[in-house]
Amino acid sequence: MDAEALPPLLSRIAAGDRAALRLLYQEQSVRLFGVANAILRDRDAAADALQDAFLRIAQRAAQFDATRGDAAAWLGGIVRYAALDQARRRGREQPSGDPALGDSAVAPEALEKVLAGEDLKRLHWCLATLEEKYRRGILLAFVQGLSHAQISDRLHLPLGTVKAWIRRGLLQLRECLT
Repeated sequence: MDAEALPPLLSRIAAGDRAALRLLYQEQSVRLFGVANAILRDRDAAADALQDAFLRIAQRAAQFDATRGDAAAWLGGIVRYAALDQARRRGREQPSGDPALGDSAVAPEALEKVLAGEDLKRLHWCLATLEEKYRRGILLAFVQGLSHAQISDRLHLPLGTVKAWIRRGLLQLRECLT
């Protein structure tokens, strides 16, 4: 779904159109789940946060103002806040255990910036330049929220290989993005 289709869809949701909310969920839930899962690092908690976020989206769709920002960033912000609320309720963080990935929080503005505009295009371009094995590992880890062990099982590869591929891919991605 392109960026121009989101504001009219949010207007329909604000008017109570349940089919529009269902369409928004179908088109955006995978991306938004990735946002929640990147914060929570727990698929079940991320699914709960996503559900909370879509309830908020349904309730607050009329508050979206296209003149103030991008719809994708607005949606990402709602999911981010729902995930942070979920993390506060849980009362603890769950570090990844992999020092190569880092456990430092991403500034909220940075996430919104990536979700809106040129940074997102650059990220897609940089991902496309990665070798398939690196790209697949990164997407499985950061979009689908799989652990290194789960990726290892899914790809039928040794755990060390999966960790190395993700680390190398992230290093190449960082180099491309700078």
